[in-house]
Amino acid sequence: MDGGLGMRFARWRMQERAESAEAMEDLGGAAAAWVGPGTVIALCGGLGTGKTCWTKGLVAGLGSPAEVTSPTFALVHEYPGAGMPVFHLDFYRLEDSRELVALGWDEFLEAGGVIIAEWADKFPELLPPPTRWLSFSIEADGSRLVRDRAP
Repeated sequence: MDGGLGMRFARWRMQERAESAEAMEDLGGAAAAWVGPGTVIALCGGLGTGKTCWTKGLVAGLGSPAEVTSPTFALVHEYPGAGMPVFHLDFYRLEDSRELVALGWDEFLEAGGVIIAEWADKFPELLPPPTRWLSFSIEADGSRLVRDRAP
C-alpha cells in the first residue's frame, strides 16, 4: 500500500444507510475520494445487500466508464479507465483459498491497483492489512446499511 490515499481510506469510518440502488452507488462514489493504488476493500454481506451497487459507484467515482457487473461466475473483472487497475473479485463460488491463489491473487495484490473483494470473509487470511472491511445488510424497512467491520 502506498501510505497515502489507501492508508487514509483504511482509517475512514463508515456507517451509512442507502434507501435505493442509486443511493448505494452514491456511497461507493463518495468512497472513491479515499481510494488509491494498493487499496484492498473487503465487502461482506448476503445476496442482494448492495455490494455490487456500491462497487458500481466506486468504479465510476474512480473515473472508469466500465459497466460494472457481479463477477460471481467470471470470478474476477478488471475495469479499465480509472488511472490504475481496478480488480473486482467474488469469492462466493470458491471452495478453498488455493483456488483464489491459483486465480492470480498474489499478482492482483502486486499490480498496484484497487482490489474489491465480494464475500471476502470466506478467506480473510489472504487479505493483507490494512484491508478495509465493510459489512452490507438489509434493514427491516428494506434500506441497505453499509458499516465498518472487523476482519
